[in-house]
Formats: sequence, structure tokens, C-alpha cells
Amino acid sequence: MSIHFKEGAFVSRGQLLYTLDDEPVKTRINAAAADLAQANSRLIKFKSDYNRIKPLTDMNALSQRDLDDAVANYDAAKEEVTIAKSRLENTRIEYGYTRIKAPVSGIIGITKVQVGDYVGKSMGIGMPINTISAIGEMRVRFSISESEYLEFTKAGKTTNLKVSLPVELHLSDNMPFQEQGYIDFANREIDPKTGSIILQAVFQNKGGLLRPGQYVKVRIKTGTAENAVIVPQQTVNQIQNIFQVFILSDSNKIQPRTVKTGTRIGSNWVIKEGLKSGEKVAMIGNAIIKPGILVKPVMISWNYDSTSLH
Repeated sequence: MSIHFKEGAFVSRGQLLYTLDDEPVKTRINAAAADLAQANSRLIKFKSDYNRIKPLTDMNALSQRDLDDAVANYDAAKEEVTIAKSRLENTRIEYGYTRIKAPVSGIIGITKVQVGDYVGKSMGIGMPINTISAIGEMRVRFSISESEYLEFTKAGKTTNLKVSLPVELHLSDNMPFQEQGYIDFANREIDPKTGSIILQAVFQNKGGLLRPGQYVKVRIKTGTAENAVIVPQQTVNQIQNIFQVFILSDSNKIQPRTVKTGTRIGSNWVIKEGLKSGEKVAMIGNAIIKPGILVKPVMISWNYDSTSLH
């Protein structure tokens, strides 16, 4: 019959959202109220009969059968009143269903129905006419691999991962979210299909920037690599389980070298073994390079966020 909100706006818990047609329910309420009034009238009559017959029976002026009938009628009248009250209460509850109110405070979405549309079971069981998203505190779920989980626990962290470690959030434009979160949930199992475990972090969303379904990146500092050697991903060639880089000597000759890689951070790779600080690494792309070939190097300016090494 009517819609009492603006799509995409903030609604408060208990706020009226939709009004449905209530005329059929009002008719049932009036009928139930009339039944209750009739039941109360019968109760008053049979109670009066009982109050009149009981002393006469005690005086043997009336038979015990008369008293039994009066008691039975009185008890039945009381049951009728109870049933009539239940029916009236049930119709009043049904009337409440014609006033759809917000169950929580949050942002309301696009309405699935408009004024004049029929709302009923024919729409399909469980089909919502709208959705409200509470955005005051947002839950971000992500997964880490089994190897990361083992590294995490070996580093002295608790095995259930529910620790007060700060969690950083980065949006799709790589800008950091202003609020810092914390882990509050870890799944009970490692998924055998993916070899990962799901974690959940909670972030306060005071500005309302985060929305449900949004894709973000999370960053957790589990340790610090001191004086780490880091190179761009393009400089590392992988052949099965072997990782290799090309070193540029002082005489501008290319020599391959096998390295041991560490954590991969974004488009960079931490090198644990095989490289020293100050050595020059060649970025050759898809070119075919023979060991010992003489090249004319061109220096590339490369900047990185030092916090990504954590």
C-alpha cells in the first residue's frame, strides 16, 4: 500500500518501511473481538448459574446433577473465553505483519516491490523484498595457506589465531583504510580442497566507507625481515622448483644464479639466499640470454613501499 523510506538511505531499527493491505486482517480482528465478547457473556451467565445453584445444592433444594451441569457449563465457558482471546491475539499479530519495520539499523537497498504489487507466498519462500546492511562494524573474511598457518604458529603465535594482532586493510585503489582491525575468528578446519584456512577480521566503519561485498586486501605483520634483499618479480625466473636470477657483473656480463626465495609481497620477492646487497640484477623479460654475454645495461628506477617487507 505504501513505502516509507528512500532506497539507499540509512534506516533505524524499528522504523516503518512498508505498509501492506490490512483490510482483511481488520475484518478478522473485528470477528475475533465479537467472538470474545460473546464468550465473555456466556461466561458471565454460566458463572451466575453456578453461584445460584451451588448453595441450593448444599441445601438439597437441587440435585447433584444440576450442580454438575452448572460446573461443566462454567468450565466450558472459561475455556471458550481463553480460546477467543487466543484467536484475537493471533489476528492482532497478523495485523502487525502488515507493518514491516526495520529489524536492524543500517543502509537499506533497492526495493523488490512497488506500491500496488502483490506480496505473499507466491513470491517464493525466503525471497526478500529488501535487504538492510548494518555497516557500523564490518567483518572481513580471508584465507591463508596451510604453510602460512604453520609459519604463523611456529613464530610463537597462538594456534587458534585469535590474537590481538593489528590488521591493516587496503581498498581496491590500494589506499589504506583509516581504521585498524583485529582477528576475531578462525575456522575450525583447513579446507582439504584448497589447503587454506579462513580467518575473519573486524573493523570499525565509522565513516561508512566499507560496504558489503566489497573486495579489499588485508595485511598482518607477523614478523620483520631485517636487511632483506628484495627484487622485482620480473627478475626471477622459475623452472619447476628452481628459482633463478641473472647477475650483471662489473664487466657488464650476464651470469645466471640460483636463489632461494622467501615471501612474495605484491609484485616483489624477498630473496633469502643467493644474493647480496649491492649486486645488480638484470630484468630481461622474455629475451633469450646466454651466460657470459656482454650487454649494455640501462638502469631502472625502482621504488617500493618498505612496509610491504613486513
